[in-house]
Amino acid sequence: MTLSPKVGKPPVSADPKGRPRGRRTNTPFAGMNRTTAGIRQAPRARSLDEVKRATRPKSARPQKERETFHALKMQKALSAVPYGQRTSIKAQIQKTDDFDNFPLLAATKDSIAGGALSGLEDITPTPIQKVAIPVLLGNESRAIRRKALSEDGKDMGQFLLAAETGSGKTLAYLVPILDAIKRAEVQEAEDESRRLAREKEKEQDLNIYAVTPPPIDAPHPTTGRPRAIVLLPTSELVTQVGSVVKALSHTLKFRSAMISAAYTPKVIRNRLFSPSGIDVLISTPHLLASISESDPNVLSRVTHLVIDEADSLLDRSFAPSTSTIVDKTTPSLKQLILCSATIPRSLDSYLRKRFPDMRRLVTPNLHAIPRRVQLGVVDVDKQPYTGNKMLACADTIWSIGKAANETHPSSEDEGGDPQQTTRLLVFVNEREKSQEVAEYLAAKGIDAVALNRDTPEQRQTETLAQFTRRTSAPPQILASTETSSSSDVPPSGPNYVPPGRSGSSSLSPSTPRAKRHLANTKVLVSTDLGSRGIDTLAVKHVILYDVPHTTVDFIHRLGRTGRMGRRGRGIVLVGKHDRKDVVREVREGMFKGQALI
Repeated sequence: MTLSPKVGKPPVSADPKGRPRGRRTNTPFAGMNRTTAGIRQAPRARSLDEVKRATRPKSARPQKERETFHALKMQKALSAVPYGQRTSIKAQIQKTDDFDNFPLLAATKDSIAGGALSGLEDITPTPIQKVAIPVLLGNESRAIRRKALSEDGKDMGQFLLAAETGSGKTLAYLVPILDAIKRAEVQEAEDESRRLAREKEKEQDLNIYAVTPPPIDAPHPTTGRPRAIVLLPTSELVTQVGSVVKALSHTLKFRSAMISAAYTPKVIRNRLFSPSGIDVLISTPHLLASISESDPNVLSRVTHLVIDEADSLLDRSFAPSTSTIVDKTTPSLKQLILCSATIPRSLDSYLRKRFPDMRRLVTPNLHAIPRRVQLGVVDVDKQPYTGNKMLACADTIWSIGKAANETHPSSEDEGGDPQQTTRLLVFVNEREKSQEVAEYLAAKGIDAVALNRDTPEQRQTETLAQFTRRTSAPPQILASTETSSSSDVPPSGPNYVPPGRSGSSSLSPSTPRAKRHLANTKVLVSTDLGSRGIDTLAVKHVILYDVPHTTVDFIHRLGRTGRMGRRGRGIVLVGKHDRKDVVREVREGMFKGQALI
């Protein structure tokens, strides 16, 4: 046996190319048979300047500017509107200061002052009305109007109306539609009179001895065939918009009807197929889609289709019915109008795919909560609540109610003025929680009712009617109410047990009754069912029991107060597991007047 010539020689420290040969460390056995650690990635020696910068106190370090709305950007809920576009729109709407600036019929202008806005001294168009009405009327140059129409040859205008809550979007699309209907009626009457005259001349030429037969009572040609349709997600909104349409019809003279699940089948049939005809129909998508399945002629004459609360009607639950109605009305449709208080990213993506030529009419303050709405924060984890959010909610309501009662002690139940009743909305994220919170508040002597999807349709309408009543409280009442809630934490503590009694008929019979009752105060505990489109003009305070999931819900919930230029206040109850960073950024954005993201 012959040994290798390398036996007994030291290991070679370099490879054949002269590079130092290192021990491989990327094998499973690289750490075996070692007497020293031999860490190769030892930290390099830092220079004196680096040591000084590292040991410098935090107060002396240059602070990097924090990114605005960092927590809100993580949610990615809303579609951004460039500030350059907002500025140009703001300069454009400053030229209009009265409804007389719009090319409307005289009867249409009279219906605005005498119907929809009756009782108001200063009748001035809102920003969304200044932006939308001229465009929907076609009061623009021919080049712009030609460009706005679809390029594939369809003579149908597609518009998206987006404005903050309580800004008058309903009147912004109703006024142009009703004006177009009245103009079409005049044109059709002239055409019909000329046709009848021609037919009469022909009959006389054929037989000069013919006798004209007596007229036969035939149904109206517009029976069951409306000219305009307004789609809304809930029966409460159908009633609300229907009342505005009815107020306009007293002066403008047109026929309207509202149908929803709140009415019986007989009432729906009599309203839709009335012998006197129908011009404007207000309905929910599911009901109208089912009617059109059995009678397709219902949608054969529609020239204007409005999809109000488009962010809700184009989601997964309403999209099939809404799309069916859009497809069936397209052959006769002249204007498709979508209306929403926000433009979520999901809606933005849907519109870019389905309606790429849709023209967007937005206001400068879109996605911004008005500055007239103040936002307070109650930290539930601190004293005196120590994590009891229900106690914090009841204590906040008692503080607001007592301050209002000090000025107006007479109760509505005792014959006092119902306009002095303080109405509050409490929003929760889950419908089971709404019933639980309402029962707790009733046990603490607060007149509270719950509103969610499980509430019957008739009771929903009756409950919301108490909070949508238009009030005309004097300014001193508003000032005293807002001053009483200026602090973030109400003054009373957990040892204070507010007296009261239960005033809700929708609560559980096992709910204990309190000894005393908070007078002149009504509370509605609701889910997002009560946050979309409801005109809660009588509500001055909104309490967010749960922090909303997205900024879209923030805007809709806080939009229930501070409507029509009035002042309002929102209070957020923040607990241990809530997103305090989101609440902080929403509050900063409201203070600066910035649009939320």
